[in-house]
Amino acid sequence: MTDRPNIRRSTGAAHISPVQLAAATVMWLYVLAALLAPLIAPYGEAEIAGEAFAPWSARHWLGTDQLGRDFLSRLLYGLRNSLALAVVTTLLSFLVGGLAGLLAATGGRIVDTVLSRLVDVVMALPALIFALMLLTVFGTGAVQLVLVIGLLDATRVFRIARALAMREAAMDYVEAARLRGEGLARIMIAEILPNVKAPLLAEMGMRFSFVFLTVATLSFLGLGLQPPAADLGSMVRENATLITYGDFTPLIPAALIALLAMAVNFLIDGWLEEEEAVHGG
Repeated sequence: MTDRPNIRRSTGAAHISPVQLAAATVMWLYVLAALLAPLIAPYGEAEIAGEAFAPWSARHWLGTDQLGRDFLSRLLYGLRNSLALAVVTTLLSFLVGGLAGLLAATGGRIVDTVLSRLVDVVMALPALIFALMLLTVFGTGAVQLVLVIGLLDATRVFRIARALAMREAAMDYVEAARLRGEGLARIMIAEILPNVKAPLLAEMGMRFSFVFLTVATLSFLGLGLQPPAADLGSMVRENATLITYGDFTPLIPAALIALLAMAVNFLIDGWLEEEEAVHGG
């Protein structure tokens, strides 16, 4: 038989653990807060609403920052901006890296060698230092941040997509598609991609966490979104002075970053366990 392999599907209801339910709830709260930020934020993103470093009060629930902007409002807008950057960057890295990996696995030895050696050169450089260098050269901003992190992260996606696609490219159904005269693009998208999308989707969740942390790190170093735009990483840096006075408000954005990373990891781990139970049982 040369038909494409069929994937068994579970007939039972998926079991959701309390940890997965909590992680999913956290994710939905993040998404809702990001989408509704302009509606629920008490003040504008860059609006001066009081004196600098005002304490928590009924008017400013989390106080104000170093310029007198409402910290809660900045937090909501910062979450919105950070999530948007991470989502767009992750999609770009998987679009570029995934397609390049599929092309390397199906395009022949020369294409595979050229793409693989190019990726090896980029991966040999420390990712964060290389990103810092590129952002210093090309400038900072949302577009530069997305392009630099997305293209650097695409090298990791390339390695995984290529390994998965190489295994599928040796299957009979791919050879049958070649014998039918199907083009390279159709073999990549219609034949191989459906059979490697599950591990790629799992990897996308993992890479999203790394991208989110990378964006926050670069923003903390001053190479993320530029003022007056808010993002979680820069909010920690801008208000770090408060920690020396026993005020832990600057740690709230850091806690949101860590909580999101943990929630995504728990969701992906649970999904992978479910996939293993469905396809391996």
